[in-house]
Amino acid sequence: MSRHVTILGAGLVGSLLSIILRKRGHEVSIYERRPDMRDATISAGKSINLAMSARGWKALELAGLKEEMEPIAIPMYGRYLHQADGQTAFQPYGKNNEAIYSVSRGELNKKLMTLAEQEGVNIHFEHRCTNVHVENNHVHFHHDHKEKIVHADLLFGADGAFSALRESYTHMNRVNCQQMYLEYGYKELCILPGKNGEWVMEKNALHIWPRGKYMMIALPNTDGTFTCTLFMPFEGEVAFDKLNSREDVTELFDKQFADAKALMPGLLDDFFTNPTSSLITTHIFPWHYKNKSALIGDAAHAIVPFYGQGMNAGFEDVTVLSSLLDQHDEDWNAILKAYEQKRKPNGDAVAQLALLNFTEMRDKVADPMFLERKKIEKELGKRYPEQFVSVYEMVSFSHTPYNTAMQCIQAQDKLLQRIMTEGDFFVNVENGGFTESLGKWVTEYNNAVQQLDFGNEA
Repeated sequence: MSRHVTILGAGLVGSLLSIILRKRGHEVSIYERRPDMRDATISAGKSINLAMSARGWKALELAGLKEEMEPIAIPMYGRYLHQADGQTAFQPYGKNNEAIYSVSRGELNKKLMTLAEQEGVNIHFEHRCTNVHVENNHVHFHHDHKEKIVHADLLFGADGAFSALRESYTHMNRVNCQQMYLEYGYKELCILPGKNGEWVMEKNALHIWPRGKYMMIALPNTDGTFTCTLFMPFEGEVAFDKLNSREDVTELFDKQFADAKALMPGLLDDFFTNPTSSLITTHIFPWHYKNKSALIGDAAHAIVPFYGQGMNAGFEDVTVLSSLLDQHDEDWNAILKAYEQKRKPNGDAVAQLALLNFTEMRDKVADPMFLERKKIEKELGKRYPEQFVSVYEMVSFSHTPYNTAMQCIQAQDKLLQRIMTEGDFFVNVENGGFTESLGKWVTEYNNAVQQLDFGNEA
């Protein structure tokens, strides 16, 4: 049975969801608090580049946008490390030249909104949701200096980490809710192209300047620029609260990011113009209310950006929901219950994975032992492709449930530690006795994780 669906938020997930539901014959309206970012006079808002991986591409294929986005997506085949002593190193992501893709958040969002309207979705801009009466689906908006109430038949909150629907859920009985801020913030900066528009660093890589307690990353853009993001504690010995003058910033970058600073003529203007933003992880349960409403994307599971999975996880929510529509024949009681059961454990898992990867990116990638471990992981994957896949590859290059990948970490740690205590792996594998033992250890690992669900999430 066709329903009229109201979606809060015309961001990436809300727009994608509207397309999928409209293609299935539902009437869809989106209410977005911001002006239309496609207006040339309007700022697109957050510009952190997205790292599109397998889960995101699958969702775009479902929406019919994959072929249109591929030409403006830049493959990144690994991490390009810029060490404090000036040395550099490249660390491949996959064992078979797999890549994640740098995509402009703004450009993707604009294309999704345009496609949604072409499908017949009505987008109402500058409607700020102030409250939702969850039991009867009365949605309160502030628009054009007036209050407006919309009665929703079926309501989705796709309105981000500070979702109005999520906030309204917290006022109901038996709702558990948690939010946690990192003690770190981030600030966006920019590396410019060369004199003739050429790339001034390796184009097909995600660049990282790991500095232990803080770091900077850079992702490529199609115009030859790199969007840089400085992640740093708000307070401390080296922290945002210590960078109060142009001299402070210059001293830090001269000392810690000299190679990048030489490519950033607008560094000081960018630093003192762009905001210092916070990083939040949220958890809530339940994710839905009867057959009337549900949370999706960041509204359900806001995470920090260090695994590049925020958008991918939100898009996977949509693909899972789409598959459940097929399974349950538009029975929304069953659909929303199954959606929550499938996605809540994975939302919690990807949040934990993102926090773990923060430590890896800012600190461990500069550790020679960690780099050696990564090389061993790649070799194991090549030698035993049916038995060993690294957690990173599960997350980025497959549709293995996040919760399954999370549960494999301890078993992989045990296997890799066992291998590395034997000495130089790449010398040892030339020895027949060692390779025989190695095969047994990998089989033991594989047996230990076989009871987990490795089926595609969507």
